[in-house]
Amino acid sequence: MKYIYLLLTLFTATLLWSIINPKEGFTCFLEIIPAIIGLLILALTFKKFSFTNFTYTLILIHCIILFIGGHYTYAEVPFFDYIKEVFHQSRNNYDKVGHFAQGFVPAMIIRELFIRKKVISNQSFFNFIIICICLAISAAYEWIEWFVSIATGDGGDAFLGTQGYVWDTQSDMLFATIGAITSLLLFSKTQDKEIVKFYA
Repeated sequence: MKYIYLLLTLFTATLLWSIINPKEGFTCFLEIIPAIIGLLILALTFKKFSFTNFTYTLILIHCIILFIGGHYTYAEVPFFDYIKEVFHQSRNNYDKVGHFAQGFVPAMIIRELFIRKKVISNQSFFNFIIICICLAISAAYEWIEWFVSIATGDGGDAFLGTQGYVWDTQSDMLFATIGAITSLLLFSKTQDKEIVKFYA
């Protein structure tokens, strides 16, 4: 439980940092609200179902990525401006980090739920279904970005974050898919061990 409190402390500290003098207040709100909603869901369901510390750590990392994007906007994160200049990129690509995490972290969340709740009996389709769900989440988020941009006009441009790149939506979903596949390839065994320890 001490570890959970540590994660909550880091979450709160980073959240507070993100909302102090953000680049654009409305964009900051839009970027951090999924993390806040996620925290509320996790808190309300904690007694019925708590994840392993491994999965909670990944969730925190994803939240911090959102908070950084909220504070600076995804198109203006300073370190990625530096990367843009050094590697002569045409845009600030911090948003691709966010979309990679959008596949990477949910894949581990879904995988743990599937294993512990015994959702799928046929393991042959296990990873395929997880990747499909992550892609669906990514597509749904693109719909939200599209709706907000239409509804708010110029106010939603920073949230949309295309930076003039015509294939931004498609590449966002691609990065989420790559993130999900990478997560399953690299951390499935680690998560299995953490689940075993959780029940020990």
